[in-house]
Amino acid sequence: MILPEVRDPRFVTIRRGGTLTDSDHHLLALWAASCAEHVLDFFESAQPDDLRPRQAIEKVRAWVRGEVKMTQARAAGGHSMGAARDLRGAARHAAYAAGQAGAVAHVAAHELGAAAYAIKAARAAVPESEGDVAARLECQWQRDQLPESIRELVLDDQRLRNDICWSVFDC
Repeated sequence: MILPEVRDPRFVTIRRGGTLTDSDHHLLALWAASCAEHVLDFFESAQPDDLRPRQAIEKVRAWVRGEVKMTQARAAGGHSMGAARDLRGAARHAAYAAGQAGAVAHVAAHELGAAAYAIKAARAAVPESEGDVAARLECQWQRDQLPESIRELVLDDQRLRNDICWSVFDC
């Protein structure tokens, strides 16, 4: 579970009664796509012929550019989640990260799911003794990618939802 029980109005677009602008929604989607893409090789190394996670990342970026509808990006995210089902470890988490990134077009709060799964992928890709360091490095890399206009929003979201996101944002 990566979504809170009560939706944070900061992650609901203005036209739906929240406070999130379309431009910030787009920035959240692009950041989520970057987080997922950063660990995508873990999936592609294990499943080189399965394009679903890469397509989810591409679709959400296309949604930001206005080239596809939200439903197409969301569907691609769902297909990426399907690619994860039979896998374990880093490959599975990387596919889930891409799926969560695709879902940001539909629900902006999925941005944290993409980031959290990417951190889980980085942790799972190394020996257990190196997992904490790998997770911290991935978390810091993600934070370095945050656009200034959404930085505080995402950092606050990480603080508020860290417990339901496997405490991966302690970095």
